Amino acid sequence: MERNVSRIHMVSEPSIIYFLQVSWEKDLGSGFDITLTDGQSAWSGAVTASEISREADDMAMERDKYVGELRKALVVGTEPANVYRFDFSKENCHFSYEKSLKDVSFILGSLNLQKVSSPAEVIRELMSYCLNCVADQLAKNKHLQRENEMLQRDWSDVQKRESIDHTESCKKRESAYDESTDEESENLPVPSEVVPANFSQNDSIISSPDVTDIAPSRKKRQRLQKKVDTEPQLVHQKPPLQEKERLREGLEQSSKCPTFMSATILQPQPTRVMEKVEGGQLASKDHFPSMDAT
Repeated sequence: MERNVSRIHMVSEPSIIYFLQVSWEKDLGSGFDITLTDGQSAWSGAVTASEISREADDMAMERDKYVGELRKALVVGTEPANVYRFDFSKENCHFSYEKSLKDVSFILGSLNLQKVSSPAEVIRELMSYCLNCVADQLAKNKHLQRENEMLQRDWSDVQKRESIDHTESCKKRESAYDESTDEESENLPVPSEVVPANFSQNDSIISSPDVTDIAPSRKKRQRLQKKVDTEPQLVHQKPPLQEKERLREGLEQSSKCPTFMSATILQPQPTRVMEKVEGGQLASKDHFPSMDAT
């Protein structure tokens, strides 16, 4: 048999505390027994399944829904105190329970109780039941506490394993990264040129050592062009165009003046010859050829 004990207040005597015990065999809808006590006297009664069906018909409510309302009022007790209200008259031993809404209230059920001749036995039984319930709750709480501690230990172990695995994976990734960077550094070609000390950030981005060489041929051409520009120029510059024109005009004018040309061309040149002088010594002397031969 299942039972439930709750503490209630009566509408007619709100200052007095009553203890209500409801017990049933299979389901609350199959009938239940009620025991009421104020700590000094006790009253008891029973509600049958036929009475429950009659009350549901009188209220024009489905039986299952009506049984649910009875459970909320007499067993669960989770609703606010002003939703389900109780009243008891000691003169005629009439006990009633009702549900109160905003503007209306309706009686869920009522019955006449019988006064118990030996209330001490009833009160002792209620106290024993309450103490047993407290002991059961304490045992459940201890069991739940042990389970929580076990779950916390398991969770701590899982976190430690995850932390260790994460650390090992990080070390493996770092090791793999170091090996890859070492291989890349070994495979890098040796630079053919040394970066000058006065290298500026304003230089072309292609010549930057940090940029991947995506156009080696273009980079080579730029390097050769830079090298050619820095070498000293050994070839004499050609005369300007105006100088060429002036020389050509001079040659044309000279060709038109044969006398000047011949004088210029046939100008005798002195020839140095050796002659004997007095004493048998040799001496050099400039000799001019005769113009008569021409």
